[in-house]
Amino acid sequence: MANSKKLEIKSKKSEVKAKSSVKASANAQKLRAAVKKTGELSLDLFDIKGKTAGKIDLPKEIFGAKINNQLLAQAVRVYLANQRKGTAETKTRGEVHGSTRKIWRQKGTGRARHGSKKAPIFVHGGIAFGPHPRDFSLKISKKMKRQALFSALSSKLKSNEIKAVTGLEKLDPKTKSMADVINNLGIDKKKRNILMITPLKNDLENVYRAARNLEGVRILNANVLNTYDVLNNRLILLMDKAVDSIKENFANAKIN
Repeated sequence: MANSKKLEIKSKKSEVKAKSSVKASANAQKLRAAVKKTGELSLDLFDIKGKTAGKIDLPKEIFGAKINNQLLAQAVRVYLANQRKGTAETKTRGEVHGSTRKIWRQKGTGRARHGSKKAPIFVHGGIAFGPHPRDFSLKISKKMKRQALFSALSSKLKSNEIKAVTGLEKLDPKTKSMADVINNLGIDKKKRNILMITPLKNDLENVYRAARNLEGVRILNANVLNTYDVLNNRLILLMDKAVDSIKENFANAKIN
């Protein structure tokens, strides 16, 4: 009897799980269907006090793109390589300034044979295999670069690491005002690693002044957005008007 009761309870639990999974899949299908119809994704929009101010539509082609990990790795590698200056330089024994005379006679001194004081074995001598100026830059096509950015933004949205904010343009150009906004959004100070995306720098000088001195906050204009900065920060703080700037600069831009 006890075994039969246990079997009945297990069967009921499995039925409940099956029903919940069916409901979840149905909701997911409805969401996909809605996205297909509208071509847009939605995200909660917060004001500077941390309260919900509605929803913001995100273009599916940018924030709902297929995540390509191989392309992301390639884009990050190219970006980091292109940041290298390649100006490190050392002198070889032929470039070191000094006399070329033999420092002591060949035989009879009891010491090892040497010809030049500029040999790499001596202090202040040349460097045998030191660095020399070189070009570290790598290339990636514009189409791949754009697709990598879309893939990075889609990955952040899928991981719930994007917050949309409105009203930042009304802030005073003070560090405290931006710090209050970040605290109102519930972002832990110890885990702060934020990339703030703005539409245009010239129109938002107060936002740049308020955010530039905050530890763990990096602020970027939408037209210079790149895959590395998106992936290298834990949270994306997206201004509501920056969505149109991203769409204009990347989605609608012509690729030659």
